[in-house]
Amino acid sequence: MEKQDIQEIKKIVEQVAKVQTDDLAAIVAKGFDSLENRMDTLEQGQEDIKLKLDNVAYRFELVALQKRVEELEKRAGIQASQ
Repeated sequence: MEKQDIQEIKKIVEQVAKVQTDDLAAIVAKGFDSLENRMDTLEQGQEDIKLKLDNVAYRFELVALQKRVEELEKRAGIQASQ
């Protein structure tokens, strides 16, 4: 093998490595874009859940209110509704 042949091989290897690196960079970028879209979807779902929970009475509040209503019904002589 001559020096010129070695230089040609080296040039080809460098070109292949550059293409592979560019391809890898594109794949990674595409993966990050996909991940970002999935995260946006998850964040929106989380916001939806938070909004729903803000409008829900907590169990302990319901139990406390039920006890208060029962006491008022008892004092007023009203039959408790079941």
